[in-house]
Amino acid sequence: MKKKQSTAIEVAKLANVSQSTVSRVFTPGAKVSPKTQKRVLDAAQKIGYRPNALARGLITNKTNIVGLVMGNIQNPFYPEILDKLTKSLYERGYHVLFFHTKNDEIDQDEISQFLEYNVEGVIMTDVLLSSSVVSRLSTHDIPIVLFNRYTQDSSCHSVCCDNYAAGKKIAEYLFKQGHQKFTYISGRINTSTSRDREKGFVEFLTQKGIKPIVEEGDYTYEAGYNVARQLLKDSNRPDAIFCANDIMALGVIDAAKNLGISIPNDLSIIGFDDIAMASWPLYSLTTWQQPVNEMIEETINILLNRVEEETTKPKCLFLSGSLIERKSVKILKE
Repeated sequence: MKKKQSTAIEVAKLANVSQSTVSRVFTPGAKVSPKTQKRVLDAAQKIGYRPNALARGLITNKTNIVGLVMGNIQNPFYPEILDKLTKSLYERGYHVLFFHTKNDEIDQDEISQFLEYNVEGVIMTDVLLSSSVVSRLSTHDIPIVLFNRYTQDSSCHSVCCDNYAAGKKIAEYLFKQGHQKFTYISGRINTSTSRDREKGFVEFLTQKGIKPIVEEGDYTYEAGYNVARQLLKDSNRPDAIFCANDIMALGVIDAAKNLGISIPNDLSIIGFDDIAMASWPLYSLTTWQQPVNEMIEETINILLNRVEEETTKPKCLFLSGSLIERKSVKILKE
């Protein structure tokens, strides 16, 4: 038989305070004197009371729940983001309602659950955002912040790495090392991240009179491996490959090694994201490090400001990253 759960009324009686005082103690940000807070917490611990966040939300109209939508959890970059976002929100008194969408776009059932749980706001990472989704959430005054991507003409805020500038700097870095035959392996073509990285990379090289090859990938290890297998069998193969993310770059490295191609003597490879595996000695991948901690901080700040009804015009915040040099790029000797 299930043990009966203790109630706020019982805590209030034991601590000799009102029920509303008990509610304030368990509401993040509510003002309660340290002495009263300790008395309530001691009473709650003594009888095993746990506050019901959903029930409290019905009373206060504030659930302190943030919806988080993520698609490609097979890419090691995003589980790391999930962990850091969740911890950062928890430190601010918020809980996460997480959805892993198997399609590229969030569906109406997931939106319905956000409404059912009365989420304060929604953070979306690598998913497509339709106007119907924005409209439905906006109707219920639920703000959306896009993380690591943006959409044109969107009514949502977004926080991104400056992918265009990063693409240009990566091209410049490879160019200065004396490379002549360049390839870019893209992510999914419908993502702003891959488009901007490609644009910056191609623009810089075009200005130098070089036309790089662009091959379509999909942000997976298998895509990097398979594309590289085809590219590197060609007699006119590239001497430098830039991949739209690290996991594809690792696939390229393995494909090259299997073909007997020396890295970096015969082929230089650069990735993007600086996932943990990039630093493994087996790969030692030169990559572009996104300012993840800063991006997460800005994303949460923007969302919570909107939750507190600070209405600002939607904007896209672009943050700079940095090149992490390891051993997958051949460096010209001075």
